[in-house]
Amino acid sequence: MTNLTNRQVVLRRRPTGLVQPGDTELIETAAPELADGEALVRTTYLGIDAAVRTWLDDARGYLPPVAIGDPIRAAGVGEVVETRCDAYAVGDVVTYLPGFQELAVVRDDVFTTVIPGVEDQLAMLTVYGSTGATAYFGMTDIGRPQAGETVVVSAAAGATGSIAGQIAKIAGARVVGIAGGPEKCRVVVEELGFDACIDHRGPDLAAALKEACPQRVDVYFDNVGGPILDAVLGRLAQGGRIVLCGVISSYLTGEHPGPANYTNLLARCGLMQGFNTLHQWDRFPEAFEALRRWEAEGRLVHRAHVHEGLEHAVDALNGLFTGANIGKTVVKVSDPTVG
Repeated sequence: MTNLTNRQVVLRRRPTGLVQPGDTELIETAAPELADGEALVRTTYLGIDAAVRTWLDDARGYLPPVAIGDPIRAAGVGEVVETRCDAYAVGDVVTYLPGFQELAVVRDDVFTTVIPGVEDQLAMLTVYGSTGATAYFGMTDIGRPQAGETVVVSAAAGATGSIAGQIAKIAGARVVGIAGGPEKCRVVVEELGFDACIDHRGPDLAAALKEACPQRVDVYFDNVGGPILDAVLGRLAQGGRIVLCGVISSYLTGEHPGPANYTNLLARCGLMQGFNTLHQWDRFPEAFEALRRWEAEGRLVHRAHVHEGLEHAVDALNGLFTGANIGKTVVKVSDPTVG
């Protein structure tokens, strides 16, 4: 093996709230030796999602918590630099789960996928990865927007919300975003093509929803939970559908108060359903085919907020909870050589 070194951001203690100095450490180690059936991948881009913060808590979700001393878990894109696995050749571009590190070992398993013919590695995280798949399955399987319906999307300037709202527009719905601040609302309307956007930092969210959604809300794609979910429940239309995608409003505290307006699900014969994109792994080609077609037709745009360097990965993660990002938050770890 080539004598390589590996930089990693490892977890030193479980954070409370935002990740603080001392919760993590940037270290340098020797690159791991490969066993039969393994390959070594150099990370080009890391995707930073709110789920990364939940994995730092000492509670098991759909994946176990990150162990103290291990690299912080995150999805990414990279290039195979050495291989002892028949599934991978040197130069292959893969999506995988490297964590906050420059080099990672992969095996032939569900977490690593070779992407042939890659022209834009960054796009593999902004739209042709778990972000795009999440928006696609949540909106098309559960939301099921129809022409003329009103769809509301929270965190509309974020990675998943921005794609989900555009999918609803493609279906012919009227789409209202919810975002934080005038600039994000401008982007949601002018660049992403939503019909309107509500600034949730305004004085009266319920009144703003009533004005923006006079025919009530047929579909709500929820990325935040908390008071925003409660407010939208109060405007639910008959037969309305609520897609539970995330609860970023309470990831830092771990407290998830139930919405007081949930009784509207009874009164309006509504549906509220959560989902996990990993359960649709075999349908990812379906999602990506649709997303590529829409992008080629000029009906879908995507945007990235790129941080340069692994040393800024923790800042990128905290930025998700301070409202610093527009589009997909990404850390560029190294320069791509393929695509």
